[in-house]
Amino acid sequence: MKAYLALTQNELRLAFRDKQVLFFNYLFPLIFFFFFATILKAERGGAMITMVVTNVLVIGVLGNGFFGAGIRAVVEREQNILRRFKVAPISPIPILGASLTTGLLLFIPSILLTFTLARTLYGMTMPARPISALVFLTIGAVAFRSIGLIVAAVSNSVGESNLLVQCLYMPMMFLSGAMFPSTIMPRWAQTVSQFVPSSYLVSGLQGIVTQGETLAANWKSAFALIVTFAIGLFVASRLFRWEKEEKLKPAAKLWVAGVLVPFVALGIYQFRTDEQVVKNRKLWRELQRDDSFLIRNARIFVGDGRIIESGAVLVRHGRIEQLFEGTAPDAASLKAEPVEASGKTILPGLIDVHVHIGAPGGFYDDFKDVAAEHVSERALAQYLYSGVTTVKSTGDQLDSSIELRKRVSDGVFLGSEFLTSGPLFTTEGGHGTEYFSWLAGPQKAQALEQFVRVPKSVGEAHQQVRDLHDKGVDAIKAVLESGRSGRLFERMDTALFGAVVDEAKAQHLPIAVHTGSARDVEDAVNAGVNGIEHGSFSDVIPDELFAKMAAAGITYDPTLSVLEAFRDLSAGKADLLARSLVQQAVSQKLLTGTRNALKKETPNPQQTTGISGALGVARNNLLRAWKAGVPLVTGSDAGNMLVFHGPTVHREMQLWVEAGIPPAVALQAATYNAAKLLGAENRIGLIKVGHTANLLVVDGDPTKDIAAAERISVVVIKGERVRRADLFDGSKNPLQ
Repeated sequence: MKAYLALTQNELRLAFRDKQVLFFNYLFPLIFFFFFATILKAERGGAMITMVVTNVLVIGVLGNGFFGAGIRAVVEREQNILRRFKVAPISPIPILGASLTTGLLLFIPSILLTFTLARTLYGMTMPARPISALVFLTIGAVAFRSIGLIVAAVSNSVGESNLLVQCLYMPMMFLSGAMFPSTIMPRWAQTVSQFVPSSYLVSGLQGIVTQGETLAANWKSAFALIVTFAIGLFVASRLFRWEKEEKLKPAAKLWVAGVLVPFVALGIYQFRTDEQVVKNRKLWRELQRDDSFLIRNARIFVGDGRIIESGAVLVRHGRIEQLFEGTAPDAASLKAEPVEASGKTILPGLIDVHVHIGAPGGFYDDFKDVAAEHVSERALAQYLYSGVTTVKSTGDQLDSSIELRKRVSDGVFLGSEFLTSGPLFTTEGGHGTEYFSWLAGPQKAQALEQFVRVPKSVGEAHQQVRDLHDKGVDAIKAVLESGRSGRLFERMDTALFGAVVDEAKAQHLPIAVHTGSARDVEDAVNAGVNGIEHGSFSDVIPDELFAKMAAAGITYDPTLSVLEAFRDLSAGKADLLARSLVQQAVSQKLLTGTRNALKKETPNPQQTTGISGALGVARNNLLRAWKAGVPLVTGSDAGNMLVFHGPTVHREMQLWVEAGIPPAVALQAATYNAAKLLGAENRIGLIKVGHTANLLVVDGDPTKDIAAAERISVVVIKGERVRRADLFDGSKNPLQ
């Protein structure tokens, strides 16, 4: 022990005299600190400065390990310093232990300096788990120091050690994410990085510092680093040489590769599970959403009908921090990036309250493309591309919907916020059950279990709603419809329906109801639902019923888009495919397949006339609902044929305006009113201080010309400015 302490003291004294040691331990990381802080604009604070800190500390660990141990020990052997210790006598272990301790002690001031600068100059919030961060850094420091000691042990000269150090140092720095985020690298490079030890140091430290993760949450990385430390110390002690005349064979250098075995094993595991890649995507998403910027000199549609003719919105840490009327302060004084929006309008992100995410909205020439294009994920990307930042499924597979919602929420891939009703409540032979009539046996039973709930008693209805609540659904969808001539359905018993509504309200789940006639609407309103979907396509809804809806605040979603699509489908028309936003957002394979399918359709004039009549009824009901004061919401019923995910919300609003609804009313329906139906008006649907920064910036004034809502300039979700072109790039936004 005395020898170890004496050696440690001597090593520290020599280290502080060595300019190279001081450079790589202190000056070199500081250069990177201010370089990263400048290019990442760390003065905006938040995740940017934490990324700077983690990257600089990792570079410091690498420098301390490779240059501090990998070269210095060789220099001491070359200068015959180690020869003097040989006659002491003393074993290699105290010398190696002193080197490890010295490296760690030299690194601690760098840690403190980095955090102090980040806090003092850039206002960084200190890590929520400082002990976890310090322990993880300590493990990383001794692990990479041990790799450096092996480099020193197998190098026959300073030149060789320099070459080996560079061969390890440069890839570990550039492939790990220490220089730039690994998520922006090509997919092959991300795969390779899973075998690089420093990548686990980067992701683990970022998780602890930026996400408040515990050391236990990063146990795989910590364990691999500890094993590396143990192997490195053992190998370095076995290969230790006292004199420069002692030479090792070139094959001995393979021991450097041997110490990386834990990370080969970990890399194989990660290659199979993609845990590391997924974690890096999440961290990158959080970084993107922690930016600060000021959208200025724009018209602002607040969402609740109020319009600010000229103002600005300050976004910071994913939320709306300030809303300015008139001239805003200089962006630099707010520590934010300016985003010029003269001649543009800022809106809350649009909301579609009625989608079927599992259906593509068209036809594929090859059915295999349904799986290959990941229809549900692609749909959420299309929504976001179109400025629709929130959607609610009103009838989809339960388990896949819950899983999809989690993937989007976690930031694994970038798409609109997804809420789900899960299975829809209906009855045997009711609407919703017909979609699986072609299946049989267990396959049919499984499909129905995922898509519908068919309660047989009041008690079962209550229990099924409670079960869905426990599963985590965001809302409930029920069906009250008997169909029409040629397409009749069994209608749900009103007592069972009432039980579903009562339990949904008890569980604080918004409930929307699919209706087909004025009678259906009346029964739904009397039961006390939150929203009516479709209304009536067959008859006029009485004024007194609309008055009752207005008094109760029950929303009305006319879904005119689906009627227009059915009309065009029966006529064999492809006009909806030619819309500019559809061409931009929808998969070309889907558009091509749909065009080809339409060419094979035989027009049905009688059916077209009938649907046109239904569209007229629906428009009339919509106009009267608005005049009666009923809160309107936008739902596209996307997933039906020719009703494409994303762009159809814009078409829905255009159809409203054609029916006589003012553009500003349609926009409020697609923002604030929709958020209220979802029970989310306290966080989305408004441009309001404290709300989530889901924003849409468009050219022109959509409150006067609704078509301007399609002229999208900027889309912001949770504070992240979306690179719309990247949404469909599998290398930048993997859907699978």
